[in-house]
Amino acid sequence: MIELIFLGSFVGLLSGFFGIGGGTILVPLLLMLGYETKIAIGISVVQMVFSSAFGSYLNNKKGLLDVPMVVIIGVGGFIGALLSGFITSSFNDDTLEFIFLSFAIFALIRMFFKSKEYREQIEVSKLVLLTIGILLGAMSMTIGVGGSIILVPILVGFLHVPLKKAISAGLFFVVFSSVAGLISHAIVGHVDYESGVIIGLASLIGVYVGIHLKDKVGTVLQRRLLVGFYLLVVLYLIYRVFING
Repeated sequence: MIELIFLGSFVGLLSGFFGIGGGTILVPLLLMLGYETKIAIGISVVQMVFSSAFGSYLNNKKGLLDVPMVVIIGVGGFIGALLSGFITSSFNDDTLEFIFLSFAIFALIRMFFKSKEYREQIEVSKLVLLTIGILLGAMSMTIGVGGSIILVPILVGFLHVPLKKAISAGLFFVVFSSVAGLISHAIVGHVDYESGVIIGLASLIGVYVGIHLKDKVGTVLQRRLLVGFYLLVVLYLIYRVFING
C-alpha cells in the first residue's frame, strides 16, 4: 500500500503540472511492478477519474478552463471511451504496448516541432471538435491514457490554443473519457478497484501541488519539461517493446 500511495502522489503531481490524466506514466510504472497490461490499464483509468476531476475543479477556480470548447470534445470523448474496454479485449499485451508507444512518439513529435505560440486561436466547428473527442476517447482509453497526451499537442499545434490553456483543457477532457472508460473496462473485468482507489486518492495530493507549480513556471520551461517527460516515456517503452520484449 505504501508503494501505491507514493506512486499515486507522483502520478498526481505530473497530472496536475502537465495536464495529463496520469496513465502515460502510471501504466509503464505498473508494468514495472509486475501488473498485467490489461489490469494496469484498468487501474490507470480509475486513477484518472480522481485526478482529472479534482484538477479540473482547481483549474476552473483559477479561470483557466474554456468550458464550452472542451465540453464538446469531452462529450465526444465519453462516447468513444465507452468502446475502449471491448477494443482492449481484442488485442494482446504486446500489441497494446506497441500502440501505447506510438501514442507517446506522436505526442513527443508534435510538442517538439510545434513550439511557436500564436496570438489568435483558430475556431473550428462543433462537429470537428466532437469527432476529435470520439476518436481520442476510443483510442486513448484503449491503452489506459486519458487522451490529453494527444489532445494538448492538437490544441497547441493545430488550433493555436495557448499552452497553459491547452493543458487545462486536456485535463478536463480526461474527466469525460476516464468515466466512460471506467464503465467500459469494468464491464470486461479489467479493473483492480482496491489498487485503483488507493492510487487515485493519493494522486489528489500530487494534483494539488502540480497545478500550483504549473502557474509558477514559465511557458518555455513547462514545454521543455513536457517534451522531456514524453521522451523518457518513449525511451522506456522502446526498451520494453523492442529490447526487453
